[in-house]
Amino acid sequence: MIGRYVLMGVSGCGKSSVGLQLSRVCGIDFIDGDDLHPQANITKMAQGEPLTDADRAPWLADVGRALGRSTSPTIIGCSALKRAYRDIIRSHLPEPVHFLHLHAGQEVLEARVAARVGHFMPPSLLDSQFAALERLGRDELGREIDISRPFNEVIAQSEAYVKETMK
Repeated sequence: MIGRYVLMGVSGCGKSSVGLQLSRVCGIDFIDGDDLHPQANITKMAQGEPLTDADRAPWLADVGRALGRSTSPTIIGCSALKRAYRDIIRSHLPEPVHFLHLHAGQEVLEARVAARVGHFMPPSLLDSQFAALERLGRDELGREIDISRPFNEVIAQSEAYVKETMK
């Protein structure tokens, strides 16, 4: 079985940074889900407009297809805020998908997003993301990772989960 992992969470939680480092330490592929957004979504978010479920659906399907096309263990960064969004991703794969929910308090993430330079996602959209966020259900494969901890601890916890589930 090929390991399929989604780093999920609101903007600023570190999906790209954690994904890149995790791919290095675990020797698995990383895909940045932001690269799969259609230009219309990027433009809408850059203008401070939250995406609707209809805006997200094709992107989530692309995320699922990208994971499904991979022939080796892969991790992808994708907000996957709602269970329904995670269901769309899962529907494109014949095998289990594991979700690593990178989370912290809203104040931590507001500071992170405000400090970013050159990203299309403005801090003003964090409220809508937190409003939409649904934690992993008991029946969903995955783990929550507290990203207010030092980065090396976040990577160590994430790495332990990936290695544990790839046995």
